[in-house]
Amino acid sequence: MDIARGRAEGKPSEVRTETFTGTVFGDPVLNAPGMTIGNVFFGPSSRTYWHSHAGGQVLNVVRGRGLVGTRDGEAYFIEAADVVHAPEGEEHFHGGAPDSFVIHTAISMGTTTWLEEVSEEDYHAAFHRAGGTH
Repeated sequence: MDIARGRAEGKPSEVRTETFTGTVFGDPVLNAPGMTIGNVFFGPSSRTYWHSHAGGQVLNVVRGRGLVGTRDGEAYFIEAADVVHAPEGEEHFHGGAPDSFVIHTAISMGTTTWLEEVSEEDYHAAFHRAGGTH
């Protein structure tokens, strides 16, 4: 059995840049064989790159309003208490809505395959498919 204690006092959140667009901070929670868990803060319009997980991913939304989208065109707004399941191999992105930050706990199973950046056009198209207007 492994017990992951809270992050060390005074240790700063990790700034995420390589596979993220915008202002994103992460706090690792657990890194176990075949699974990682982390708390992630996305600023408005910030998001992951397109990616997939060999064993799938679960997002537990804690606060704010976000946006998730799949490569095949599905898009949804997500809010506190929502739980998102991306099945194994599904190419998707997630992040903050244009007018809100979002915080979620991400549980990722298996290897993550990072792909290209989600373009502004793809992000805004997902926003509109999810029902957003402006």
